[in-house]
Amino acid sequence: MRFFPLIMTGMLLTGTVLSTPIAAEGHSKPSKITRRAPMNQVLKRNDVPVEHSWKLEDLFADQKAWDKEYQEVKEALQKVAAFQGKLHNPTAIKQCFELEDSISLHMERLYVYANMKHHEDTAEPTYQALSDKAKKLSVESGEALSFISPEILSLSDDELTKLLNHPELQFYKRTLEEMIREKQHILSKAEEALLAQVGNLSQAPSTIFSMLNNADLKFPKVKNEKGEEVELTQGRYIQFLESRNREVRKEAFQAMYATYGKNKNTIGATLAANITKNIFYAKVRKYPSALEMSLYGDNIKKEVYTNLIDTIHESLPLMHRYMELRKKLLKVDELHMYDLFAPLVDEYKMDITYEQAKETVKESLKPLGQDYLNILQEGFNNRWIDVYENEGKRNGAYSWGAYGTHPYVLLNHKDNLNSMFTLTHEMGHAIHSYLSDETQAYRFAQYTIFLAEVASTLNEALLMDYMLKKSTDPKEKMYLLTYYMDQFRTTVFRQTMFAEFEKITHERAEQGDSLTPQELSKIYYDLNLQYYGKDMVVDKDIEMEWARIPHFYNSFYVYKYATGFSAATSFSKQILEEGQPAVDRYLGFLKSGGSDYSINILKRAGVDMSSPEPIKQAMDVFKDLLEQMEKLAK
Repeated sequence: MRFFPLIMTGMLLTGTVLSTPIAAEGHSKPSKITRRAPMNQVLKRNDVPVEHSWKLEDLFADQKAWDKEYQEVKEALQKVAAFQGKLHNPTAIKQCFELEDSISLHMERLYVYANMKHHEDTAEPTYQALSDKAKKLSVESGEALSFISPEILSLSDDELTKLLNHPELQFYKRTLEEMIREKQHILSKAEEALLAQVGNLSQAPSTIFSMLNNADLKFPKVKNEKGEEVELTQGRYIQFLESRNREVRKEAFQAMYATYGKNKNTIGATLAANITKNIFYAKVRKYPSALEMSLYGDNIKKEVYTNLIDTIHESLPLMHRYMELRKKLLKVDELHMYDLFAPLVDEYKMDITYEQAKETVKESLKPLGQDYLNILQEGFNNRWIDVYENEGKRNGAYSWGAYGTHPYVLLNHKDNLNSMFTLTHEMGHAIHSYLSDETQAYRFAQYTIFLAEVASTLNEALLMDYMLKKSTDPKEKMYLLTYYMDQFRTTVFRQTMFAEFEKITHERAEQGDSLTPQELSKIYYDLNLQYYGKDMVVDKDIEMEWARIPHFYNSFYVYKYATGFSAATSFSKQILEEGQPAVDRYLGFLKSGGSDYSINILKRAGVDMSSPEPIKQAMDVFKDLLEQMEKLAK
């Protein structure tokens, strides 16, 4: 069954993504005068102007149409059992795969629609219920189809080779090749059944951490810029660190990590248990290490991971120079960890309406050619986007959709620079999905998470290049440069540091070392010393930051942010320097979906992530931005 991920965005201070999807019918253009809620008022969902809402009728005309398709999937699931015991016959395998694709496609449509209706107003009980109904059917579908791979893989190697070369199964050759590649790590039927039964137990470390982190941890009150006592929360923490008042930043920083410090034994045990779980599965499934197990699904070699770390190590002098410049611009005797998000430009604000954001995004994406711009405009005109916040609406931003219908984008747009970058980011995801779905058959259209952030970040890179070239105000230019430099810092350097922390901790555990909270803190503190350099006072408090990173429970995942950002930066450099040949390669990448391994798709498009070169190209861009900032700072 195809996985239909929610492609999300919004980088938090922790480095997590709030972020995890084809032509529209009709051409309803936004009116020039639109009604919006006053700044201090949030509209109810029923009051949202139609031109600011997405057109979910393109997925299902109404609830009756959804109910009809739901029933059709339920009926189709009754037909699946007839194939059990018959998946040695090419004709039966072909028919089974066809039924699997049909169920999966319709399940995807039901699931996506139900959840997007729920996200419009999460308090609305009708769509809470519809979302739950879709989730239950998704589980039921997964269970019904789960026998397919194990049954085919129970065949001998000779029988599998014959299936690979059978004329009836040529369309499914890649599917069968993937199954065979995975075969060496598939256990006996009894062992697989046992592992399936302990699946819920394996989620315990993540579940416990989530409950502790999101529900049970209570943070003290701290003073805001007005001197008022305000309760510190995860959501408010970033706002405090962006304060112009240094005492506000310092107090929030110390209060945050003191709270985690008081719970270090519990959280340390939880993280150590998660690492132990990973090592258990790696050993049972006969992988050389937990890291290699995590990379195997995307067919990524270990060298891709280690190349990233090694190349960033070589580039750390650039990061240290940026810290030196931050210290100079902030005019402080010592640069502390709580100064990393402090604004570097005095009282500079960019007010950008949604209409202005759309026009600027369009102008910035002209290097990608008219065909790309036509799809972008189609999305703007035909209500792919749900624009503004309303009561009960899901927060953050994402791109999502179902095969056969155009993608959708959820925003909570504010009239600022960050929201404009979010718009181009999400439309990058959306157009990637549009072109993949338009070009590829359903089974091969979904791109991997390894590729997901490339298209979105490429759009951001072109927008930043456009704005920097257009800017004549030194303050604006410094504001933009700071914004982009911090994207590099948080998405490339910081995520690589996280990736290195995961690598070190798993290797220590695999060698039999005990991962006490003190040991975890020492590893993390030493990495901060290495990454930030001599111009940064690495405050002792930061040693507890490992305790608040949720992605450490989705192990060896964060490196994909750094590789995706590097690949996108390499693409943008090629497009701006080479023009049409690079654009053609890039559009070929967008159309490839999941038709080949991620590394091969990127390589054909001109970015070889098996080498350090794309990361070095990204570091060249970082160096150029740094030099521009240094000139402005003189």
